[in-house]
Amino acid sequence: MVAETPASSRLLVPRTADRKHGSPFRSENVMGLLFVSPSIFLFLIFVLLPAILALVLSFTNYDILTPIEFVGFRNYERLLRDTLFFTSLRNVAQYVVLFVPLMIALSLGLALLLNRDVPGVRLFRILFYIPVITSPIAAATIWTMMLHKDFGLINRGLALIGIDGPTWLFDPDYILLAIVLVTLWQGVGSNTVLYLAGLQGIPRYLYEAAILDGAGRWQLFRFVVFPSLRTTTFFVLTLSLTGAFQLFDQAYALTGTGVGNSTRTPIFHIWETGFNRLRMGYASSMAFVLFLLIFAITLINLQLNRRQAEELG
Repeated sequence: MVAETPASSRLLVPRTADRKHGSPFRSENVMGLLFVSPSIFLFLIFVLLPAILALVLSFTNYDILTPIEFVGFRNYERLLRDTLFFTSLRNVAQYVVLFVPLMIALSLGLALLLNRDVPGVRLFRILFYIPVITSPIAAATIWTMMLHKDFGLINRGLALIGIDGPTWLFDPDYILLAIVLVTLWQGVGSNTVLYLAGLQGIPRYLYEAAILDGAGRWQLFRFVVFPSLRTTTFFVLTLSLTGAFQLFDQAYALTGTGVGNSTRTPIFHIWETGFNRLRMGYASSMAFVLFLLIFAITLINLQLNRRQAEELG
């Protein structure tokens, strides 16, 4: 004869048999859907729907003032002959080559420094994050004054050590470096926070086991820290790449299009074509091509990260 479970004990036993595990009407699933529904609604209205409309407009000739005219692939054929668009892609590619490696190295280095338990470290974490919440236009305006050739703080500091500072915002050899400097200053704080969270999530026993095996600081970083931050690095790399290809605010506020279109970016070219020249259909085709380019780079990055994970695991 099977003894009955006391009432007090039955209260501690989950009643899984009363509900289906995969049912979408479970209270937990319903509450979860309620919580994420505002974000889903905003995504559908302000991201997905405009993207679909932009794709449709890319096959039309639309200038806001006249009725929409369907032109097929004529905008994409014209895009292949648009030298300014390819110039903007070349400029942003050069920017990516400089910006992304420096962003990863600086944010990881700052995270390692800010991960120490020393007095005042929380204050420094706040100070490094403040530029993130600064308006890009306001930050670019301040940096325009700081990068002035004669009166700027940067060149005055270089003069103290005997270096004649360049004309940062008008010299083609330095103008891209100036944009990289400003965007790094404003963006490194957010990625530092991501790396800091990753560092604090590494189990302590991994450090202890490595130290017992005689690992030094470099060996700890190489065999414990960096492999543990692989997922974080992939996330930071993806955000940095997608953000770099969408560069607009800082470059436009600092230099406009630069000397000889040296700092013209794809987003600026799309904005100028759509809103200044009122060629909405052609601007939409450029926006869709840029989306495909960013999507392809993200997929390649994902595949490389997955292959590396399989080799390590």
